[in-house]
Amino acid sequence: MSITLPGPTLGVVGGGQLGRMLAEAAAPLGVDLVVLDPTPDCPAAPVAADQIVADFDDADAIDELAARVDALTFEIELADPAVLAAASEEHGVPVHPDPATLETIQDKLVQKEALADAGIPVPEFVAVATAEGLERVVEEFGGVMLKAREGGYDGRGNVPVETPDEAAAALDQIGGAAMAEEFLDFEREIAVMGLKGADGETRTYPVTETIHREEILRESVSPARADDAVVAEAESVARDVLDVLDGRGVFGIELFETREGEVLVNEIAPRPHNSGHWTIEGARTSQFENHVRAVLGWPLGPTDLVAPAVTANVLGDVDDREAATLRNVETVLDADDADPHWYGKDDVYPLRKMGHLTVTAHEDAVSPGDGETDRDALLSRARELRDGLTFRDA
Repeated sequence: MSITLPGPTLGVVGGGQLGRMLAEAAAPLGVDLVVLDPTPDCPAAPVAADQIVADFDDADAIDELAARVDALTFEIELADPAVLAAASEEHGVPVHPDPATLETIQDKLVQKEALADAGIPVPEFVAVATAEGLERVVEEFGGVMLKAREGGYDGRGNVPVETPDEAAAALDQIGGAAMAEEFLDFEREIAVMGLKGADGETRTYPVTETIHREEILRESVSPARADDAVVAEAESVARDVLDVLDGRGVFGIELFETREGEVLVNEIAPRPHNSGHWTIEGARTSQFENHVRAVLGWPLGPTDLVAPAVTANVLGDVDDREAATLRNVETVLDADDADPHWYGKDDVYPLRKMGHLTVTAHEDAVSPGDGETDRDALLSRARELRDGLTFRDA
């Protein structure tokens, strides 16, 4: 392989916060990004080389994108696999991860069936179509998480159903095809950012602990505060998941650690993921840089931890949608252990992800005692800084 700079142009379907961070990571590599997104001046636009304003499944626009770039990828599961595959073939442009992988992952039921068929451990699940059917499943499982098979993210499309009399309303809230999954008595949620490169090379980032409220990721702790056996099992399961998926790139693999120490797969994202944002400061090569490298078929960067890190998401704390103005940012800028990331979204609304901050451990600030205690302190510090930020006008 011979690589010269400036490098190729990468086309990305989706120009949200992930597209923005992909563009930030690509620039030092000499790689330009052209993003396709329906929102004019989308979050990625200020740092990308160009934006095509069009819907994620607009065949003509994706054809135009493919004609302008050397490789294609996506940062949102709403991309159309068939359209991507057709544009790739028409212009001889590779698209990664493979559109067939995207098609499998887009439908949560199909995704779970593919994992189960491969012998990968997953929670009990079943398709549901009627209130009566869901009532029976709730009674059998003792409560379920009802999930929209397609389109759900950031807690949207997930509805807990604890008793049979909640079934009809829950299905109405989903509003389409659904899957019911058993409630788990889990110890913690964890995640592994997996990486597939050229020639079948695979790597994983250190296991991360993810902390959710209202089905939305609030904080991540890296490395996870889990036993060595659980960490080893999570890494093994993640590598088994990578074997099932086709194409190159980063895959966010969300997992449960049960009270018994089992590791079960929750969901997969065929792209960089919020659970891996800590890698920007906490790993030798960020998930975003490695995604660019992988999609282009370039050598992968090391995924080693360089410092324990905690990321806290900055969510909308307003009552209604309004123009976004984040206040008290100086408290993060003054901190010598924190790095803020602003996603460039013009409007804020309740619980919308607007940015994040990452607190990393300084070598001289880490006590020689228990490493888990150090991560507890990092988590408290990240929450303190994050909770001092607000979109409200005092």
